[in-house]
Amino acid sequence: MSPRWRVAAFLALAAALNYADRAAMSSVLAAVRAEFGASDVALGLLGSVFLWSYALGSPFAGSLADRCSRGRLVIASLVAWSAVTALTGLVGGFPLLLALRLGLGAAECFFLPAAVALVADYHGPATRARAMSFITIGINGGMVLGGGFTGFMAAHFGWRSGFWVLGLGGIALAWAGRSALPPPVAPAADASGPIRRPSFVAALRHLVRVPSYLVLVTESMLSGFGMWMFFGWLPLYFRDTYHMSLAAAGFAGTFMLQLSVMLGIFAGSWISDRVSGGAPHRRMLLYGIFYLVGAPFLLVFLGRPDFPVLAAGIAAFSFFRGLGQANDNPTQCEVVPPRFRATGVGLMNAVSTAAGGCGVLAAGFLKKNLGLDTVFACVAGVFLLAGLVLVVGYRRFMRRDIARAQAEDGM
Repeated sequence: MSPRWRVAAFLALAAALNYADRAAMSSVLAAVRAEFGASDVALGLLGSVFLWSYALGSPFAGSLADRCSRGRLVIASLVAWSAVTALTGLVGGFPLLLALRLGLGAAECFFLPAAVALVADYHGPATRARAMSFITIGINGGMVLGGGFTGFMAAHFGWRSGFWVLGLGGIALAWAGRSALPPPVAPAADASGPIRRPSFVAALRHLVRVPSYLVLVTESMLSGFGMWMFFGWLPLYFRDTYHMSLAAAGFAGTFMLQLSVMLGIFAGSWISDRVSGGAPHRRMLLYGIFYLVGAPFLLVFLGRPDFPVLAAGIAAFSFFRGLGQANDNPTQCEVVPPRFRATGVGLMNAVSTAAGGCGVLAAGFLKKNLGLDTVFACVAGVFLLAGLVLVVGYRRFMRRDIARAQAEDGM
């Protein structure tokens, strides 16, 4: 395997563990509620404090990844979040559990900006969407691993056991990864000359003047708010509504979302690279169209259908979301010069996860009066709005912003 694809494969494994560790808590909420006597709002806080600490650290993490070794930053983040995950299995009280979720967000936020920028260092426009799909598929596969595996371990060995295994597995992967992340052998095809290392303020000044980037930030806020409602509460919804075991609820709550989205990302990355060949502005159009087509499938929650019908609706929504998501980071790379990309990813992560933390907590408040089925159905409107924002951004800004980014690359 060539170095550039070996890097993508390693980052996919690391991304899987990154999201497995953050998703693990959602599949054991029932056990945590029983042990600590936590309310629905307190359970929502477990997701929210993680996302908020992740959001606060992400801008700094992105700036750091634009100024230092991205490979070393990936390894350091992997070691740190894996250690926090293993320690989660030792907690004896709810306040300490909250503190560790806060620490997990602070440790994990350094990974994704460095990983995305590292892939962009190796891959030019011809292979960028496919290479970045490795990370995205790893992310969504990790959600299944975190939900299904941790639920299974909780049902058979107690809810703490899954955190020990995931944490120790991450430390082992970090040790193996030291040789998987050599310095780039050559600059990506769209880079020319040495890349200047900007300050965070300089990067921020540039990014806020790129309308297409602001469109992507808006999409990240909307989709983050909606999706973290699912990630945080769907396993508990399945357990309470369909009376599933911890293992079955954790698996179902992640599998239907993530298997379909992985298939969508796989297909969407190929479509993105093919359709955008010679016309890179089309990535944002594809992004918006797939969201608009997929969002209405979430209205299936309003009918409180039998489980197979609900599963089909969730799978259809997830597939179209994956088709769109395959265009996310590749679209940013079209409008943001290489020296600002990690900072751009960090800021987008910050907005997405901050909004996601609000979504998880809002679902905890609304659960009693509206019910989670109504809350989940309302997410359809959030994704319809995100799709409209993307289509408008494509029509008004993409061509101009791509031309500007290409001109700056040649400076």
